[in-house]
This record gives sequence, C-alpha cells and structure tokens, in this order.
Amino acid sequence: MLVRLRQARPTLPPAEARVADVVLTDVAAAVGATISELAVRAGTSQATVVRFCRTVGYTGYAEFRIDLAQAASRRAVELERSGVAQGEINRTDDATDVVRKIAFHEARAIEETARLLDLDALESAVGAVARADRIDVYGVGSSGLTAQDLAQKLSRIGLVCLAPVDSHQQLQSAALHGSGSVAVAVSHTGRTVEPVQALTLARARGAATVAITNSPASPLAETADVVLTTAARETQFRSGALSSRIAQLAVVDFLFVRVAQRRFEATTAALAVTYDAVQQHRMDPGSR
Repeated sequence: MLVRLRQARPTLPPAEARVADVVLTDVAAAVGATISELAVRAGTSQATVVRFCRTVGYTGYAEFRIDLAQAASRRAVELERSGVAQGEINRTDDATDVVRKIAFHEARAIEETARLLDLDALESAVGAVARADRIDVYGVGSSGLTAQDLAQKLSRIGLVCLAPVDSHQQLQSAALHGSGSVAVAVSHTGRTVEPVQALTLARARGAATVAITNSPASPLAETADVVLTTAARETQFRSGALSSRIAQLAVVDFLFVRVAQRRFEATTAALAVTYDAVQQHRMDPGSR
C-alpha cells in the first residue's frame, strides 16, 4: 500500500498530494487520525481526503484507514525483525545504526520490487530482448550506471547492446532503430528528459520499448510498450538517486537472467570465451 502511495504521489493534484505527504511522513499518526484531523494536517478539506482515498483505489476513508493500519503493522514487524528502532537515519545514529538501517531499506526495496513486479511484463521484455538484433539502454545520472550495468551483462552473452552516455549520442543511436530492435530506458522518476526523448524517438523508428521506473504513471512509462516498476523509497540521506539504484539493479538482474535462460547454449558459450579473454589480466595468487 505505501509503495502504491509513493508511486501515485507525483501524479496527484496539489491538495491530494498534501494528504499523501502527511500520510507518508508519519504513518502511525495518520492511522490514528480522524478524517477531519487528517484534513487539518494537510491543510485541505474532508472532501479532498475522500477524493484522495478514491484516487488511490479505496471506496472511502474507512477502508483506506484499515489498510493503512495493516501496512503500519507490517512495517513495525519488519523493523523489529531487522533490529532497527525506526527507519530514518538521524544525526545521533552510530555506525551500527547506519549500517542496519541502510541494509534494512535496501533489502526491503529489493523485496518489495520483487513482490510487486509484473511478471507478465517481465516476460514480454525478456522475449523482446532475447530476439532483438540490437539493443540500446538509456539513462543519465545514477540511472545511467544501471544502464551501463545492463549493457555490460547483455554484451557479455553475445547480444549487440549499447548504453550511450552522452544525451546526443543517445538520440543519434535511437534514430537508427527499426523493427526488430529494442530500446530500454531507466529513470527513477520517469520524468528525466533525456531518456524520455531517446525512448520516444526509438519507438517512433519502430523499436520495441521498455521502461524501468519507480513511477508507472510517468511520461517514460507512457512512452514504453513494457513497464518494469521498481519499489524504492526515499529517506533523508538517501535521495531518489541512491534509493533507486538497488531496486533498478535487481530488475536488471531479473531481466538478464531470464534472457540468459532463453539463450542457454549461446549464453554458456559466450560466458566461457569472454571469461578466457580476460584471464591474462588477472594477477596470480600471491603476486603483488
């Protein structure tokens, strides 16, 4: 539920977005609030709170509040299981606290991404990539690192895959796409201009398009034939760029391994020859 709220937040009208912010900032307080109290905290009306509940998939505030209470209870159990007093990092945390909290958030991001991932969409992306005569992967910033990771993995098993770093090179490469090719774009928000532009152009040229994003209602998702959604949560010291990376890399691994399975014989052969090719660059045990 909380994942859905975070994903819906960027697309909500301003007044409803304030309600979402109040809920996500202090879930426990929101669970104990009446509809009028929640409206006051969000600086809006009770009618807006009801509209917000309906927008995110509930019949009204009562149903929303019950589901929110269940989500809060599950989160408390997860925190206790991980030995974390509360999820946010604060200035008094020592090294042990910081390590536990980051490990908790990153493990949770992977678990929620895996649980909520549309497996039919994953299989559609896998089929397109496995059959493609060429593949581009677009991303900038932290998402650009994810793009590079996917391109390296697919190239190593014999697929023709590029991840242009420069935004002009992304557009130039997208312009050369055609039927039988695949373009993948990575963006946490789904609103980063460069990957949206490149994916839009590749699609116009006839490529099958895949988006990896935390926002299924974003411009990037609207441009893609297939959307693979992550479930990453921002915290004070972990911005979108940091919190998205681990979830994006998990999706990359899901996609890569399924593609490798589809091309099992070719993958096995490619991994063997590429392994042998770099052995001369490895130092012998005991050498300095």
